Amino acid sequence: MGIVAGLESSAEFTRIIVCDVDSGAVVKHGYAEHPADRDDPQSWLLSMGRAASSGQFSEVEAIGVAGQQQGLIALDSGGNPVRAALLGNDRRMQPAAADLVDALGGRHAWAEAVGSVPEAGHPVSKLRWLARNEPQNAARVAEVLQPHDWLVWQLMDRPSRRTTDRGEASATGYWSAALENYRPDLVELALGHRIALPEVIGPAEPAGRTPEGLLISAGTGDTMAAALGLGLGMGDAVLSLGASGSVCAVHHEALSDPTGIITSYADGTGLHMPAVRTLNATRVLRGAAELLGTDIKGVSDLAQRSSPGAYGLVLLPYLAGEHTPHLPHTAGSLHGLRLESMRPEHLARAAVEGMLCGLADALDVLRNRGVQVRRLFLLGPAAGLPAVYMAAPALFGTQVVVPRPADYTAIGAARQAAWALRGGAQPPQWPAPECEVFDPGEDLAAGQAVRQQYMAVREETHPGAFDA
Repeated sequence: MGIVAGLESSAEFTRIIVCDVDSGAVVKHGYAEHPADRDDPQSWLLSMGRAASSGQFSEVEAIGVAGQQQGLIALDSGGNPVRAALLGNDRRMQPAAADLVDALGGRHAWAEAVGSVPEAGHPVSKLRWLARNEPQNAARVAEVLQPHDWLVWQLMDRPSRRTTDRGEASATGYWSAALENYRPDLVELALGHRIALPEVIGPAEPAGRTPEGLLISAGTGDTMAAALGLGLGMGDAVLSLGASGSVCAVHHEALSDPTGIITSYADGTGLHMPAVRTLNATRVLRGAAELLGTDIKGVSDLAQRSSPGAYGLVLLPYLAGEHTPHLPHTAGSLHGLRLESMRPEHLARAAVEGMLCGLADALDVLRNRGVQVRRLFLLGPAAGLPAVYMAAPALFGTQVVVPRPADYTAIGAARQAAWALRGGAQPPQWPAPECEVFDPGEDLAAGQAVRQQYMAVREETHPGAFDA
């Protein structure tokens, strides 16, 4: 029996699981939180060591690494960090991102160049921020890595060859998923000089070996690894319900979107994963919970006491502005207030439907570009709320799948390691995760009526919001 390990290094913890190569069964696991200095890459190594020490991993033949996306480790000519890592969720880079958009000639120019428009999370924006705010550090930068790249490099004892994968490269802002090549001129635009960039290797290609001979696979970002862990294929999409939201789908080609609403990511199998995000998802439910004096579970319970359409109450969920549609400075609004609709259960229902309809707008952006969706996987804190998963199939017009909670990112990293170890044109066929499946059924007409009600209010309030 061969076994492989998958390592998930998030912003807060390291998780390691060990799986059987053939069956995918999880046989061991380890976990450790990162020390206090979470922007210190050395703390990720300490956490990894502690996670590994909590289990017996001596029989592992290969390991895959999934890292927090869009972090940046800037290295000097000796391979040492010039400063602490800049993490993906660092919002200080938003002005730098806007500066870059203007510097290249607008959103259209960026979308055409690399399939995405710079935002605070992108490494290209972090390079611009360094150049503007820490010019002495910026001048010392000789090369850059993302967290998973850096961990792979450390595991192999810092060889001269640095690697990354298509998924992570596509999230940088200076690698095109459509053309599968770097744009070093955009790095120079951001930082002021050219630097070394890691070699982009294929999803089944090993990055190398540790000094002890352990095979290290290419690795990837956490989103791409989770898709591998879930076993997603063509026709599958994922709806992530964090404070903000995103919809991404497996597709056969990169999508060029002149508005910049679609981000063209590559996946971890050689295909593509175009994504559309919204600024408002679970934060809509939390806001409603605060207003109603409950929590998001209480919002779900209240919403189930209402009915589709919430007695005509419509919530446009743009509480933090919005990315899809591009309305960065707008605010949310509540419509249809009547005496009969002014009840807690109808407000709760309007919050659930508003959140889901906003995300359905995002899914429509992909569908309108030819992306086929036959199953929609719900992930995140709100995915298990009955009001959410019961309303979603009719509102999205497709089958909705709620996977049983599991370590899908680490499982995906392990699956990639098994692929690199055994070879083949496709990743190993591990069993599908345990899921609950919900179909639109007889509720489809009611759900589509809710969408029409929502879109009519949206168009009246923000006419032409989705016009290119």
